[in-house]
Amino acid sequence: MKKKLGLVMALLLAMTCFLAGCGGKQAEKTVANSAAQGNEQAASMTVKMLNVGQGDAVLVQTREQTVLIDTSDLDEQEKLRAELKKAGVKRIDKLILTHPHADHIGGVEGVVLKDYEVGEVYDNGMPSKSKIYTRYMKLLKQKNIKRHGLVAGEELDFGDGVKFKVFAPAKEIVDKGSKTTEGHDPNNESVVGKLIFGEFTMMFTGDAEKTEEEPIVKAYGGELQSKILKAGHHGSKTSSSADFLRAVAPEAALISCGAGNDYGHPHTQTMKKFHSMKLKIYETDKNGTITVTTDGKTYDIVPETGGAQ
Repeated sequence: MKKKLGLVMALLLAMTCFLAGCGGKQAEKTVANSAAQGNEQAASMTVKMLNVGQGDAVLVQTREQTVLIDTSDLDEQEKLRAELKKAGVKRIDKLILTHPHADHIGGVEGVVLKDYEVGEVYDNGMPSKSKIYTRYMKLLKQKNIKRHGLVAGEELDFGDGVKFKVFAPAKEIVDKGSKTTEGHDPNNESVVGKLIFGEFTMMFTGDAEKTEEEPIVKAYGGELQSKILKAGHHGSKTSSSADFLRAVAPEAALISCGAGNDYGHPHTQTMKKFHSMKLKIYETDKNGTITVTTDGKTYDIVPETGGAQ
């Protein structure tokens, strides 16, 4: 009888261990699935070229950070405010100002630094006599916000594996230009950089013209290749030189410009170049806000209205 009871107890113990082992494996599988789902959620980025009239404002959102590149024009502040609200922006971790022209820094004082907590500010390191720039610098000091002048070779971390590699302005240009407000060519001192997320890349150009594009091509060549090009200077004929376009070799071009603008942007010459390369072309004046989503491998471009040209 005792032998039979011992045998039964042994069998029960073995079954308990077996079931516990199975339960442990199931738990491990569940944890693994949760981790995979978390990684899948992290592997995404959204880039929005905001519809803010004749100016530039591009919003980059990762799971960890919200980055705003330029802030449109002084007379387009309400458009910028509406677009940021629509995008659900609560805080701006990094603000990048490509150069101190009004159509790129116009919304700094009245919208960005007024409505949002801003973590850090990056610009091209160049001083300016403009009142907008003077007030911007004063506000940074009042709010104790760190400012850094970007130079070629630097790299910013946007979180979730997203990087921004800077190609311009060159250090020697910044070293010389940062000492005086005289003799500046703001367009050709623009911050130019490449957004990198896995296999996805996007070139940001500010208002860089051929004058700035040429030394960039010479210095970086094949490193410039990008899936998407933020067209320089709102599609002006002074930008998007043939050599620069060959080096970037984009699949699509995004142009920020105002409807019926006085400058004729985008210029016919530039559009011909884009069409000859068979690029998908989007313009904020025709397409509204243009949204790019990517998982680091593939990407989608979704215009608010219409389609690619």
